[in-house]
Amino acid sequence: MEDSDVNAHLPAQAKAEARRLPSQQRSRERVERMLAAASELIAEQGSDALKMRDVAERAGVPIGSLYQFFPDKSAVIRALAERITTQGRACIAEALAPVRTADELRKAFCDLVDTYYALFLAEPVMRDVWSGTQADRTLRTLELADSRASAALLVEALLAAQPGREREAAERTAFFLWQLGEAAVRLAVSVGRREGDTMVETYKRMALRELLGD
Repeated sequence: MEDSDVNAHLPAQAKAEARRLPSQQRSRERVERMLAAASELIAEQGSDALKMRDVAERAGVPIGSLYQFFPDKSAVIRALAERITTQGRACIAEALAPVRTADELRKAFCDLVDTYYALFLAEPVMRDVWSGTQADRTLRTLELADSRASAALLVEALLAAQPGREREAAERTAFFLWQLGEAAVRLAVSVGRREGDTMVETYKRMALRELLGD
């Protein structure tokens, strides 16, 4: 699913608040500095404490330039969330594209879960950005659309590994398991490391039983 397909699921309010997209190289570089500055500030103090003037100051741009591209703090966080989902979907597609057997799917799926868990442990920005998805309707809608896109990739890999599977049932299972996996990882990073590791391993076993009958 392309980014335009994901954005098509956003509510009218989100589309109305869509940020201006940079068209020139200089503008794109400026936006990159803004987002990098926002990421650094979120990593240091969390998204709740993020202030537009601090982003502009850290990025070395006038506050008016920041508001040109991001009308408010929520727009900055949404842009970071969109970037995370785009990068994640590319990683998922790369991992699942070669799958042709059940063993290959089993390994690819477990590797993806482990990678996702490791990223959440290592990147405070990811944890902080996605912690607000339940409270922010736009971010929640973005997350659901991304889960459907990622689950669709999983379905294609599953049907390649088990051609006899019924597509509609596979789609329901994949979407549910993808959402459950995201929730499991977020819970795992909120508890102690040993307990979190156990949760992730438990999720993988449960998911593989549903996917492959393991």
